[in-house]
Amino acid sequence: MPRRSPNPHTPAGEKILATAAVLFYERGIRGVGVDLIADQAGVTKKTLYDRFGSKDALVAAYLTRRHERWVAWFDERLAVRRAAGLEPGAGQVLAALEIAEEWAQENRRGCAFVNAHAEIGGTEHPGNAVILADKLYMLGVFTALLREGGQPTADQVGAQVHLLYEGAMVAHTTRAQPDAFATARAAVRSLLVPSGGALA
Repeated sequence: MPRRSPNPHTPAGEKILATAAVLFYERGIRGVGVDLIADQAGVTKKTLYDRFGSKDALVAAYLTRRHERWVAWFDERLAVRRAAGLEPGAGQVLAALEIAEEWAQENRRGCAFVNAHAEIGGTEHPGNAVILADKLYMLGVFTALLREGGQPTADQVGAQVHLLYEGAMVAHTTRAQPDAFATARAAVRSLLVPSGGALA
């Protein structure tokens, strides 16, 4: 099938992407075909390919949009807490974990990026670069917050906090630990207090 250069930024492209985002998150990437996406979006399969080029490219676009949505949602809520006077450092790290818990409660199937990696990880799929970027973003957030708060080993502790965050996301989703985020926050406190991190 001849395909033009992908151009998702059209009304049809946005509708396809919005439809695919719901289906991929709820049913999984492998469980959703382009026929179903096109049908539910009310477009032809040709239109889908014209806009995105391939299913793999559509998956990457879905993950990119998901990451952008998460970043905007997270940054807005953290900015509100900063504006209210929350001090840099440990207090903001704990706030970041609280914000992540709010997101997890609204997204019952867990982390879209972990879910996607379970299906496409270890392949040349273009979505893998987006998954990595999302994970590195949160690692960078925790490290930057600790650095702003004067944590002398911000890189090391930021990596530890990031592991606690990722573990909490999975444990919360699987119901292995209903209080996973509270446990993660308690672990962060134990990490930072001995290091001199000020807790808000």
